[in-house]
Amino acid sequence: MSFILALDQGTTSSRAIVFNSDGAIVTSAQKETKQIYPQPGWLEHAPTEIWESQRDVAVAAIRKAGIATTEIAGIGLTNQRETTIVWDRKTGEPIANAIVWQDRRTKPFCDQIRQGGLSQLISEKTGLVIDPYFSGTKIRWLLDNVTGARAKADRGELAFGTVDSWLIWKLTKGSSHVTDPTNASRTLLFNIRMGDWDDELLRVFGIPKSMLPKVVPSCGFIANATEALSGIPISGIAGDQQSALFGQMCTKPGMVKNTYGTGCFLLMNIGESPTVSTNRLITTVACQTGTNLTYALEGSVFVAGAGVQWLRDGLGIIQSSSEVEGLAKSVATTNGVYVVPAFSGLGAPYWDDGARGIITGITGGTTKAHIARATLEAMAYQTADLAAAMKQDFTQPLLELRVDGGASVNNLLMQFQADLLGIPVLRPVISETTALGAAYLAGLSAGVWMDTSELESQWKIEKRFEPSIGDSERRSLMDGWHEAVRRARSVQK
Repeated sequence: MSFILALDQGTTSSRAIVFNSDGAIVTSAQKETKQIYPQPGWLEHAPTEIWESQRDVAVAAIRKAGIATTEIAGIGLTNQRETTIVWDRKTGEPIANAIVWQDRRTKPFCDQIRQGGLSQLISEKTGLVIDPYFSGTKIRWLLDNVTGARAKADRGELAFGTVDSWLIWKLTKGSSHVTDPTNASRTLLFNIRMGDWDDELLRVFGIPKSMLPKVVPSCGFIANATEALSGIPISGIAGDQQSALFGQMCTKPGMVKNTYGTGCFLLMNIGESPTVSTNRLITTVACQTGTNLTYALEGSVFVAGAGVQWLRDGLGIIQSSSEVEGLAKSVATTNGVYVVPAFSGLGAPYWDDGARGIITGITGGTTKAHIARATLEAMAYQTADLAAAMKQDFTQPLLELRVDGGASVNNLLMQFQADLLGIPVLRPVISETTALGAAYLAGLSAGVWMDTSELESQWKIEKRFEPSIGDSERRSLMDGWHEAVRRARSVQK
């Protein structure tokens, strides 16, 4: 059995990819999922659609590959993190729609926790900051706002899970309620030093421990799937960004990757010591392949590729996302235009949920091409802010940046990123590193690969981008960006 099936359940779609033992893509299938906006600042997904779309693309990918399920050594699962689902243990039915990681409805409760002086306690235990981004406040909201939910939870009748837990529950017909440390560490309920759920934090958030999944290693046999994937071992789990870190083979401290997806996520492997950031980054679990946890520093940008979607769906500047590079390249620079896409506040290192999107530097000569280019460049500027914070926390210089995600195919963006950072940007041959990381974790458990050394030999560069500007120009560009950010942050002040 030399094939691995990777299930990649993301914010806007469900994908399934079949990999062979060389780490190459055999075939794939993908299906978009519906975004539900009940009111401004809220975003939901339908849990049943998440499950059915992921099941359907898995079946489709296997069929397209022309292989039998008996030829698949394992299933690796990677998922959008923090998105919160609560369901009835007996019926398996969700009590409400999933609350997506981008949703901001729990801001008042976050403010209440901060005012209660709990920020330091939570940071020390979880490595996180108090923000609606994470799952804990979402669980609390569901218990407080869905009729009868808290009483059911107190009786042990409800289960919570991020998307990985929900899919494994469905794949095993309810026999396995599990998660791994990468996903657990995104909840505000998991003690990253102890490697387990924290009773004190559960009391702070008012969440019964009976709701929580069992925490299992990221790499290791969990259960055999049922349904259409019957008999295939589920043997790897990781949240999407940690999975990409592993897929990029950033296995040594100091190695860094950035994923350009709906948001941007910069992660640095920091080894087996969970150093807490002093520059408003978060510390998260990178992986657990044996008994020890590996940690990462992470900076999260809420709007990256979503900015390009806004150009398409909100402004009508482009008809498809693939048009943005050509339009942006039709002008040599933005002519001083900056776009700060703070559609739902700003993530790291600002953590300002009151910030709002802004376009600055507009003149009578500004065209849609300038706005398109500035929207692309915003991804690179936000990443540069994260990299600057990361260098201060880790002290050693960043030597290179490995990149992946949909927007990493954009050569204009990648070159501008190298220019802003002043280091090489490396794009691998296989850009689907999120799914690849999950496949690697499952394959290591199943014996398709023996160790990470074998996997490292498979990682190949497709294109290398070298910096092409000097320090003076770099500082000038960043100064302009920081002035635009200052204005975005003052909009609601």
